[in-house]
Amino acid sequence: MADKPLWKKGGGWLLEKPEQALSPEDFDETVRMIAETTRTFAEREVLPVLDEMEHDKEKMYEHSVRLMRKAGEQGLLGPDVPEEYGGLDLPKVVTSVVAENIALTGGFSVTFSAHTGIGTLPIVYFGTPEQKAKYLPKLASGEWISAYCLTEPGSGSDALAAKTTATLSEDGQHYILNGTKQFITNAGFADVFIVFAKIDGEKFTGFIVEKGTPGLSLGPEEHKMGIRSSSTRQVILEDVKVPVENVLGEIGKGHKIAFNVLNIGRYKLGAAAVGAAKEVLKESARYALQRQQFNLPIAKFGAIKQKLARMAALIYAAEAATYRTVGLIDDEIEARGKDQIVDAIEEYAIEASIIKVLGSEVLDYAVDEGVQIHGGYGYIEEYMVERAYRDSRINRIFEGTNEINRLLIPGMLLRRALKGELPLVEAAMKLQEELLEPSFGEEYENEWDREWAYVTGLKKLALMIAGIASQKFGEKIVKEQEVLMATADVLIDAYTAESALLRTQKRGGELEAAMTRYYLARAQDKAAQLAQAVLPYLEEGDDLRVLMAAARRLTKHEPVNQVALERRIAGAVLEAEGYPIK
Repeated sequence: MADKPLWKKGGGWLLEKPEQALSPEDFDETVRMIAETTRTFAEREVLPVLDEMEHDKEKMYEHSVRLMRKAGEQGLLGPDVPEEYGGLDLPKVVTSVVAENIALTGGFSVTFSAHTGIGTLPIVYFGTPEQKAKYLPKLASGEWISAYCLTEPGSGSDALAAKTTATLSEDGQHYILNGTKQFITNAGFADVFIVFAKIDGEKFTGFIVEKGTPGLSLGPEEHKMGIRSSSTRQVILEDVKVPVENVLGEIGKGHKIAFNVLNIGRYKLGAAAVGAAKEVLKESARYALQRQQFNLPIAKFGAIKQKLARMAALIYAAEAATYRTVGLIDDEIEARGKDQIVDAIEEYAIEASIIKVLGSEVLDYAVDEGVQIHGGYGYIEEYMVERAYRDSRINRIFEGTNEINRLLIPGMLLRRALKGELPLVEAAMKLQEELLEPSFGEEYENEWDREWAYVTGLKKLALMIAGIASQKFGEKIVKEQEVLMATADVLIDAYTAESALLRTQKRGGELEAAMTRYYLARAQDKAAQLAQAVLPYLEEGDDLRVLMAAARRLTKHEPVNQVALERRIAGAVLEAEGYPIK
């Protein structure tokens, strides 16, 4: 594979301006058709029974199985599955638009995503030909439903601390599994379980376990805050005999399955969060237009316009960052070949973590403000935003908590630098020299040069904080979680603002420009606050004063009329009665 530009490498955007990025405007007819098919399925098949699924466990089971089979008939379960096993074998952008458009179904979207993602992909990417032939056709058709069993009562974020054991039988034909898995989505009606256990208490390994295997039982349904139209139960393993041919992947290499599948789950969760946030924005805009107070629709009030505008701008930027990431992954898969899909996806593990944190927090903002716009009615079950509020909260825990992902983002960058994959050390040293030089007012030739300079400033601030912290703490930096998370927040906003900027330059619209400038101005203000919070921990005295001056320089921007931008964006939202970008 020919050497690629730095900006196309995972994390390379921190050091080099990208030339292009995939955005929804680039979708071809196939992608748009599948998106429409998914949305039609969600609206016509799932939403009419969703309330029943929320309140009746038996009906939830019955509808879940029926709907999954119907989704399989329409090809919605098979975009990631190779054609020879009954799938469609389509690019990752397709699976992402499916995730985005199924998201409005709340808990059912969790059932769907757990099956098509963590429940199926371990076999797609790590299964033997025999395992693929046996399981994938039934998983792609919806005849069988899958569940993923990693979390345990005592191990969540620290997945490798799992206590479930696997011992080879005396005749060498089976592994005997013992342990308990916690919070397992789809457990109540799953036919296949992807289970992780330690062979001889040490070698972390994946297994395929079928429903009905003696010794496999389930705990009661968890009574959850949200996603109530999905099944969540314990999976209990008591001397469960699993044939040796059902070992998944290499013995002792279960972490490769677990962590790589999580990377996929992270960017797909980002896409799903964008879809759910768009739905909440639509409901909120329509309610604001209908609800009257003081003889006026509440949509006329500046306080409501501000909420709608912020929701729309966040969604626009998150959507840009999500599909930029998916586009990079698809390009990498095409360059490497489909036999190296796992490595291609792992290349963008940093960006996948960014998308996961970004999407889940944009959605949380949207549902919170959606309830606020609805007032007391937002607290009542018959209004969609009440369910959306409850359903949203789990996304900051799914696929690795947001705290874990924030630690991973700078952590993975630093590891790649140590391996020589990214010239971060050289860039940090060059930046230190640059910041000692006097600063003069810059002149900008083109319309967006100023904004590009602002994005570069955010990148340099993240590089500065990470560089100073690395010098101060060395290998012990992994324990400095507050510093790492602050660095991650600057990186997230830099990547997102840059993605919005790339998208806006392509679209060229006034509304898109307003949303991009709005997001960027707020990102710079947030970055300045983060620098003020962590730099006094890293240095003191004259050295601190130098760093604080550098941070102010890197986040300095011209005053932005945010009120005017909010009113412009809100006007477009209200006119469209929802997300204004089509």
